[in-house]
Amino acid sequence: MWESQRATEGQIVRAMPEGVAISVHVQPRASRTESAGIHGQALKIRVAAPPADGAANDELCRFLARHCEVPLSAIQILSGAGSRQKRVLVKGRSVEQVRARFQLEAEGDR
Repeated sequence: MWESQRATEGQIVRAMPEGVAISVHVQPRASRTESAGIHGQALKIRVAAPPADGAANDELCRFLARHCEVPLSAIQILSGAGSRQKRVLVKGRSVEQVRARFQLEAEGDR
C-alpha cells in the first residue's frame, strides 16, 4: 500500500461521541452494492440504486448497517445527502471496529 493511501485511511473513519463518522464517496447505479476501496479521502461504496428520490442514500444506509452489524436506525447521514461525497454516522461502533469491517489499516500500523 502506498504512503499517501495509508495517511488518508486515518482520515476516513473518525471517532465521535455517538460512534464513528465515515467519509464516503458513493457511486450510484452500480451493478451491485459493495465496498470498492478508497477514493481520495473517502471509502468508495458502489450502490445498485439510482440517485433519485433518496434511493441511493437508503441503499447506502442499508449496506452500512449490514456491513457494520448495527440496526438501520444506527446509521445517519451527517452531510452530503444530495452529493456523492457524504459523512455518515455509525452509532455504537468504534473506529477500530469499522476499520476492521472495511479492512482499513489503522494510522499506527504504517
